[in-house]
Amino acid sequence: MNTIIKSLFERKSMRIFEDRPVLELEKERIIEAAIQAPTAGNQVLYTILDIDDPGVKQELSVLCDNQPFIARAPLVLIFLADCRKWQDAYAYAGARAREPGLGDILLACEDALIAAQNSVMAAESLGLGSCYIGDILENKEKTAKLLNLDEYTLPIAMLIYGYPTEQQKQRQKPKRFGKRYIVQKNRYTPMSEESIRSMFDEANQGPGYDFKTYVQAFCARKYMSDFSLEMNRSAAEYLKPFAKDL
Repeated sequence: MNTIIKSLFERKSMRIFEDRPVLELEKERIIEAAIQAPTAGNQVLYTILDIDDPGVKQELSVLCDNQPFIARAPLVLIFLADCRKWQDAYAYAGARAREPGLGDILLACEDALIAAQNSVMAAESLGLGSCYIGDILENKEKTAKLLNLDEYTLPIAMLIYGYPTEQQKQRQKPKRFGKRYIVQKNRYTPMSEESIRSMFDEANQGPGYDFKTYVQAFCARKYMSDFSLEMNRSAAEYLKPFAKDL
C-alpha cells in the first residue's frame, strides 16, 4: 500500500485541535492543492472563502447547528459553488448567455467538492486534521447575508483544519460499509432487505447492536432531525434561482 492510498484509508474527521495556528505556508499549500483539482472545462466553478475573522467564525459556529469547535478551529475554508464569475464574464465579453440552471449549479458543486477533497488530502499530508461541516447549508438567509452571497453562489462545503490532539489521532475510524454493498456492475439495482440488513450488521458488530434499534435511532437523530429538515429547506431556497424555468 503506497503512502497516498495509506493516508486515504487512515484519514478520519478531526474536530478537536491543538491550540496553535496553521502556518501561513501550510495554508497556502492546502489552497494551492485545492486549485489543482479536476474542474469541468477548466472553468474552476468555485470560490474559496478563507474565514479568519473570529466574529464570522463564531457566527458560523452558531448557524451551523451550534458547534463551538468551529469557532476554535485554526483554519476555516468555505467552498462556494460559484456560477456568478462566468455569468459576469459572459456579460463583460458581450456573449449571449442564458441564465444558469440546475445542471450548471450541480456542475459547480462537483467542482467545489473535488477541490475541497484535494484540500483535505493536502492537509493530511502536512500532519493536519480536517472535518467537513455539512451544516453550512443550513440557515440560508442568515448565512448568505453573513458571507455576502448572491443568488448564483451556494456554500456547498465548509472545512475546518488544525493539528489534531492525541486523543483525536487515537480515536477509531468508523467502519465503512463493505465493498460488495457499494459496487454494482453496469446497472443499478435496489438492495434487498436481506442485503441491507447484512450491510448494517457487518459494519456495526458489537455488544447490544440491533438492526431495527440502530436504524430507528439514526433516523430520529439524523434524518428526521430539526437540522436535517432545515438543511433541506435552505437547500431548496439556494436552488430556486437555478430552477426558474421549471
